[in-house]
Amino acid sequence: MPAALEESAKPVIIGRSSSHFTRVTRIFAAELHVDYSFRVVRDLMSSNPEDYGGNPALKIPSLQTPRGVWFGSLNVCRELWRRSSPRPRVVWPEDHDEPLLANAQELVLQAMSTEVSLIMGKLGGTGDSAHHTKMRQSLINMMAWLEDNATSVLAALPQPRDLSYLEVTLFCLVSHLEFRDVLPTAPYPELNKFCQQFAARASIGETTFGFDT
Repeated sequence: MPAALEESAKPVIIGRSSSHFTRVTRIFAAELHVDYSFRVVRDLMSSNPEDYGGNPALKIPSLQTPRGVWFGSLNVCRELWRRSSPRPRVVWPEDHDEPLLANAQELVLQAMSTEVSLIMGKLGGTGDSAHHTKMRQSLINMMAWLEDNATSVLAALPQPRDLSYLEVTLFCLVSHLEFRDVLPTAPYPELNKFCQQFAARASIGETTFGFDT
């Protein structure tokens, strides 16, 4: 296949419609106007890396392209951005050179991972363990910090920007909590206000959470 044809081949996002990490990549694809195919990982209990696009960590999402496979939401979003034209102004995690923004991004990603562990632990029958209790408290602590600092964090994001990885991941985290019945979000008015405003983007309506059949 000629190199130009290879580069134009449609990428494939490998994940699930119920996954907040997958939704991050689909929002980026929509915002960047990058066309893609979507392959659903049917069995999250599978121990076969090929089911996850070859990811040895057995995690989603991945992005399959003619250049190779990209593992993880941040890698996928970067590659989608490289494929976009024109390339919009995106604020990436490495642009956060002050503690407030850097810590916010870290806690959002930690909270997303902790939420996955809680969901998988519940499915695996370990929902009453001491470790599960600690993880849930950790998630509650992180959400409280994000709520307390939401206004300052959002105000500190660099301008001008078209999109930021922090905003997309924060939206996916908060909206996923109630979707998967992990934590009620009523105690987080500032985060809910942000989500209501961010949800006005067309990309949000195009990437709603759901359970693949």
